[in-house]
Amino acid sequence: MDRTEKRAFVEFLTNVFGSTSTVIVTHNKGLTVAEATELRQRVRAVGATYKVAKNRLVSRALDGTQFDGLEPLFKGPTAISWADEPVGVAKVLVEFAKKNEKLEVLGGALGNQVLDANGIKALAELPSLDELRGQLVGMISTPATRLAVLSQAPAAQLARVLGAYARTGDKEAA
Repeated sequence: MDRTEKRAFVEFLTNVFGSTSTVIVTHNKGLTVAEATELRQRVRAVGATYKVAKNRLVSRALDGTQFDGLEPLFKGPTAISWADEPVGVAKVLVEFAKKNEKLEVLGGALGNQVLDANGIKALAELPSLDELRGQLVGMISTPATRLAVLSQAPAAQLARVLGAYARTGDKEAA
């Protein structure tokens, strides 16, 4: 990278750090091209980005952002992932790290709150935003369904009573 490319990359990362809500730092211990491609695809599938970057450039981009507390994590071969929805990217990275010892989750930040590796693992155990939405819709629709059933129950009972009365009336006429 020449100076112009480095400057552009630092500006790009500064914009990313200014607009995202979650950054996760990982240690890449020799992932093969196929493994890195698979990881990038999984991360992209949850709406996040995975990027290997030079520590010095990332440190410059972090300076003055809400994520500047992450700077001590940038030692050795690191990569960063960022997303607006924190749980999905954390799940992908933690699951991948469990299956592949060449990737280690070092930590990250959720807003201005710095998290260690255990914090990222705890974040990965939370339900995702889509799962929470599904649970909320289920909770809201269940009472509505019960209300509809209960409001129809008196009418159904009245119809059964009238039907029974009509059947007894038919027997008396015969």
